[in-house]
Amino acid sequence: MSRSLARYLRSFTGFSRDARLFLLTTIVFGAALSLYWIDFNLYLESIGLDRPTIGLLLSVSQLAGVLVALPASALSDRLGRRTLMAAGMALAAVAFLAFLPGQRPLVLVGVVMMGAGSQIVAVVQIPFIAEHTLPEQRNEYFAFWSALGFITSIASAVVGGQAATALAAHLGLTSTAAPYQILLVGVAVLGVVSLGTVYLLASDRPAPERERHRRPGRFGLVILDRNLFFRLLLPGFLTSLGAGQLIPFLNVFIQTKFSLTLAEINVVFAVTSLGTAAAILAQPALASRFGRIRSIVLVQGASIPFLVVLGFSPALWTVIVALTVRNSLMNAGSPIFDAFSMERVTPAERATLAAGMTMLWSLGWTIAPLYYSALQARLGFTAGYAVDFVTIIVLYSVATALLWTWFRGTDKTAPKETVPVPIPTEAPALLDHA
Repeated sequence: MSRSLARYLRSFTGFSRDARLFLLTTIVFGAALSLYWIDFNLYLESIGLDRPTIGLLLSVSQLAGVLVALPASALSDRLGRRTLMAAGMALAAVAFLAFLPGQRPLVLVGVVMMGAGSQIVAVVQIPFIAEHTLPEQRNEYFAFWSALGFITSIASAVVGGQAATALAAHLGLTSTAAPYQILLVGVAVLGVVSLGTVYLLASDRPAPERERHRRPGRFGLVILDRNLFFRLLLPGFLTSLGAGQLIPFLNVFIQTKFSLTLAEINVVFAVTSLGTAAAILAQPALASRFGRIRSIVLVQGASIPFLVVLGFSPALWTVIVALTVRNSLMNAGSPIFDAFSMERVTPAERATLAAGMTMLWSLGWTIAPLYYSALQARLGFTAGYAVDFVTIIVLYSVATALLWTWFRGTDKTAPKETVPVPIPTEAPALLDHA
C-alpha cells in the first residue's frame, strides 16, 4: 500500500496540467454524486414513495442515460469532451434543485435530468483521461482517479449526514424529509461549483481542419472490431444487471434491516468507501505483478463469497465488514479494466467504447430495479432480497469467468497504442510534456 502510494506521489508531477485539474473536478462533482447515491432513495421514502415506485423512478433515470449515451459520444468528438462534461454537470445541478419540493412530477423530471446528465459525464470522462495521459501512466492515473472518488465519498458522507441532521435540528425542522432536503441544496451547490472546475480545463474542441477531414462511422460512431467490442462490453453488462439490483438499494436494505439513522447509514458507507479506496490504490501493484486481467479476475472472484455474508448475515458488524471487503475487491479492478479497454481499441474508437460501456451499464440499471421492485412486491423484504442476492452472485460469477476466458492471454500482447496521439485543438496541445 505504501509503495503504491509513493508511486502515485512520484507520478503526480508527471501528469499533464489538465489531468491534474481533472482530479479537482472529480472531487467536487464526485461529492455531489456520492451524497445523491447514498441518500436519495431514503429521501424518496421520507416523502412517502413506496419501494416499487422508487425502483421505477431509478429505472426511468437509467433509461434516460441509455438514450443519451451514444449521441453524447458522437457530440464529444465534434464539440470536445470539456463541453459535454459541462452540459452534463449543468443538467445534474438543475435536477438536484427539482427534487427539493418533493412533488412527484418534479421528481420524475429530476430523475430524467439526473440520469441524462450523469451519463453524459460518464461517457466522456474515460476517453478524456486516456487523451490526457501517457500509456505508462494510465494504470496509476485511473486507479488514483477512482480511489479519489471513493475518498471523496467518505468525506461527503460523514460531513454531509452529520451537518444536514444538525442543521435541520438547529432550524427546528421536524419533518423526516428536512435533513435530506438540506443535503440536496448542498449537492446542487456542489454541482454548480463543478462547472467552474471544468472550465479551468483547456478547450479540447477539435480544430476546424480536423473536423472537415474527420471520417466518422455511422452516426459519428467508430467500431473497427465488433467482436472485440462485444467481449469488452458483455462482462460489464452482466455486472450491471447484478449491481443495479444491489447498489441503489443497499442503503434501504441496511437501514431497514438494522434500523439505522441518516447519520449512521452515511458512516457505514463512509467506512466501505475507505476500504475501496485502499484496494484501488493497491491494484496497479497487483496488475504489475500478475497482469491486468489476472489481477482483475483475482479481486472480483474473491469478492463473491462476501456477497453471501452481506445478504444473509444477521449481525450488523459482519454486514459492514462484508460490504467493505466486497466493495473494495469488486471495485478495485474497474479502473484497471478502464485503462485496459482504452488501450485495446484505437483512439478513434475510444468515445464509442466508453459510450457503449456506460450505456450498457445504465441499461442494466434500467432492467435491474424493475426486477427488484417485482421481487419486493411479490415476495416481501426478506425473501425478495434473498432472491436478489442469489441472482447477483450468479451474474458476477459469469462476468468474471468471461473476463478470464476471453482476455487471459492479452496481458502479454501489446496495446493498440504505444505513444500518445495528440489531437489538434483550438487551444494549446492536450498533452503537456513539461
